[in-house]
Amino acid sequence: MEFTEFEPVYEQILADFGYGRGADEAARDLLARLTTPFDESRLSVLTDETVAVCGAGPTLAADLREFDADRVVAASSAAAVCREAGVPVDVYVTDLDGDPELADVLVAEETPVVVHAHGDNRPRLREVVPDLPDGSVLPTTQAAPVAHVRNFGGFTDGDRAAFLADHVGATRLTFPGWSFDDPAVTETKRKKLRWAARLLAWLERRRDEQFAVLDGVRDEVEPLP
Repeated sequence: MEFTEFEPVYEQILADFGYGRGADEAARDLLARLTTPFDESRLSVLTDETVAVCGAGPTLAADLREFDADRVVAASSAAAVCREAGVPVDVYVTDLDGDPELADVLVAEETPVVVHAHGDNRPRLREVVPDLPDGSVLPTTQAAPVAHVRNFGGFTDGDRAAFLADHVGATRLTFPGWSFDDPAVTETKRKKLRWAARLLAWLERRRDEQFAVLDGVRDEVEPLP
């Protein structure tokens, strides 16, 4: 996805949450300084494959016992659950808000690590990223891409992982560990989950594919262009 297509949606997200674009851009520029270019051909492990985009919801451990996929993209702390279940993680997507030490572990195992910069995670970027080897991190932003920092679309770790898999040509996407109605989350998180549903509904229309995770909520989702 080109940023020109994503930008109107990004502006809606900023307005809905009251976020400032300048903070996202500052985090993006910091991440650009902390990283070196990433060899994106390493993501080709997802190309032409059925990819499980694993979310960190309470059903993930159970879902992993019966999921059917060739490859796994794990969002945030879902990576730890996958590892505990003996499910290899092929790509790890994180904004470092949860389990930041996983980035060190997965980089050491030569797993591609996608680190996202947003307006309020600059301290965590400074803490974690400098200790990761050059070229081991694919840096992403939700603002306009610059230098080697990319924007494939999406907002939360989970839906950004789905947009990434789409970008590199995954054949089919599945969504173990996803829940849009977890009563244990905060109101802000609930709002982010509503946006994740909107973004996935947008992605499934773009892909001409129906995601089972949206069954039961698809008709309630406010459509994006």
